[in-house]
Amino acid sequence: MSDNGSEKQGTAEEDWEPTILAFLCNWCSYAGADLAGTSRIQYPPNIRVIRVPCSARVNPMLIIKSLQYGVDGVLVSGCHPGDCHYISGNYLARRKFTLLKSLLEYFGIESDRVQFSWVSAAEGGKFSEVVKKVADSVRALGPAKKMVKTMGEVD
Repeated sequence: MSDNGSEKQGTAEEDWEPTILAFLCNWCSYAGADLAGTSRIQYPPNIRVIRVPCSARVNPMLIIKSLQYGVDGVLVSGCHPGDCHYISGNYLARRKFTLLKSLLEYFGIESDRVQFSWVSAAEGGKFSEVVKKVADSVRALGPAKKMVKTMGEVD
C-alpha cells in the first residue's frame, strides 16, 4: 500500500449507477421478466420493478413524480399492440405516453429518461435486451438533475 496517495480512487461520478423504475404489465412484460430470471438471462440489477395490471393503468403523474423524487430513468412495458388482455389498453398507453414524452421534452427532460416497450410473456431475452438498452442510455445521460427535489423543498 502506498502512502503517497497515488492509488486511483473512483469518484462518485465514475461509481454512479442509474436507478431505473420499471412499470411492467402483469400479463406480458412482468411474465417476460420472470422468464428472463428463471432462464438465468442476465440484465442490469439497478432496475426496480412495479407490477401493474396493464400499461394503460400507469398514470403519467407517477412517472413525473418518480423523476421528481430522483429516479434516473423510467421504463413502461406492456403487451404488444393487439395482444392486450384488456382489449385496447396498450393502444391507450401508447397515446398517453406519446403525449407525456412531448410534455417532458417541453420541461427540458431528456427523452431517453422515459422509455416504453412492448414485451410478451415468451420474450425473456428481449426483456433483458430492453433493460440493458435503457440502462445504457440512462447511464450515458448521467444522474437526473432537472426537476429533482432536494430535502429542503416543499410541495
